[in-house]
Amino acid sequence: QELLVESGGGLVHAGDSLRLSCAASGGTFDRSTIAWFRQAPGKEREFVSAIKWNNITTYADSVQGRFTVSRDGAKNLVYLQMGSLKPEDTALYYCAARAMTISRLAQHYDLWGQGTQVTVSS
Repeated sequence: QELLVESGGGLVHAGDSLRLSCAASGGTFDRSTIAWFRQAPGKEREFVSAIKWNNITTYADSVQGRFTVSRDGAKNLVYLQMGSLKPEDTALYYCAARAMTISRLAQHYDLWGQGTQVTVSS
């Protein structure tokens, strides 16, 4: 059974850094795109970043220059390094996988983790 598990969330102060991890198991992810989405209370799920199997990356404008996505193919891990965090980054962060190229649309992703909470205090 394919599974994604996020970790690394927590409570931090504005300006701090945090690294999220997404562990993939039960399948072959070496040709997958892994994306990060987030959802704040009362808001729709929004795209954050994605990395393709060949390490092509893309970011939402709101996190460009502050967040960095990377992957360790040998370990089936994808990381989201978040810096200069702001209170508006507070959300439940999900990783998601799809077998095709990068998409910024949540409905294009087939497999989702349960999410990890990130809270940034001002």
